[in-house]
Amino acid sequence: MASTMYEPVRFDLAGAALLWPAIAAASVSEMAALVARQFANLAVVVDRPPVAKPRWASAHTVALELRTGRLLDFGDDTSDQPTLLCTPLALHSGAIADFAPDRSLVAALRRAGLRHLFAADWRSASSDMRYLGIDDYLADLNIMIDEIGAPVDLIGLCQGGWMALVYAARFPEKVRKLVLAGAPIDVKAASSPLALLAHSTPIEVFRELVRLGDGLVLGRKLMKFWGPDSLETESVHQLLQTSANTDADARVRLEARFRDWYSWTIDLPGTFFLEVVERLYKRNELATGKFMALGRQVNLARMRSPVFMLAARDDELIAPPQLFAVEHLIGTPAHDVRKATAPCRHVGLFMGERTLAELWPEIARWVRATRFRSSSRRGTGRVAVYA
Repeated sequence: MASTMYEPVRFDLAGAALLWPAIAAASVSEMAALVARQFANLAVVVDRPPVAKPRWASAHTVALELRTGRLLDFGDDTSDQPTLLCTPLALHSGAIADFAPDRSLVAALRRAGLRHLFAADWRSASSDMRYLGIDDYLADLNIMIDEIGAPVDLIGLCQGGWMALVYAARFPEKVRKLVLAGAPIDVKAASSPLALLAHSTPIEVFRELVRLGDGLVLGRKLMKFWGPDSLETESVHQLLQTSANTDADARVRLEARFRDWYSWTIDLPGTFFLEVVERLYKRNELATGKFMALGRQVNLARMRSPVFMLAARDDELIAPPQLFAVEHLIGTPAHDVRKATAPCRHVGLFMGERTLAELWPEIARWVRATRFRSSSRRGTGRVAVYA
């Protein structure tokens, strides 16, 4: 693979490496503040012409407008069982789920029969949203599901995956089936650069970064840490799994659309960001049974909803065992648990041509089925690997 391949947690800043000893040793707020300011200064980027917010490729209506986001309706068969995509609340737009007409998870699911389909489109945080926390987003997710009509089939993507799992455990009667794709659940189950970064960096550093953003985590500042400013053409098409027989004009259009999506970032509420860092990554509360959501402790062992887990074999963000650990945390019977591994990197789970064509239709069929049956036993659950 090319050396400039998209690697979000590699941090392509030579100078940043000099700061790691100071970060690791920081034990007082003054030192942490100094390190954070140096970190933020490295991340200052030259102002560029604004990039338009990524468009959702499929036709839809806005079913609901909330402070945290919009509920998008892609459905045309209201008699069908409803499905909701819980998109990532991270650095990039949730349009990752509907990136382009020929690279659309929304379209793949609809073609496979999920016709009553919705998506949560989270907003970039404004200054008046800086104190919103995890509970605020879970509450609005609950409002969206009530608007759709429970029970729903819930599909959580990346950072939207842990949120979907928390919701399903908190409101089990409102979720019929649950799909988790590339989601960090048990960050201690395996090492990953993202988990290592969150664990080894003192929380004071993250707090200072929030303070420097006036209560927000500014996406345009953190983009420098996420990866290179510009990706080589080959790297883009490796991520998108562009087939060799794609004509030149289509490749150019696809690459341009990806670059626009990649360049547009969202801001996060500082409170939400700090809660995720501390509760999900530092304390691993979801896996240890200590996570509180909307006033109640989340007990995954009480979950009985059928679950399908999809991991990326070469994921540079979420190590597959961090997701597959769910199997041993939930109370769902083994015959209602399924998992699969795709031969791609993280973004390829949602934008990759092969993944969308080969894996997601199978997942959609599983969602539509009354019940999934297999002879696998807990702890050795069925794993499909697509090479």
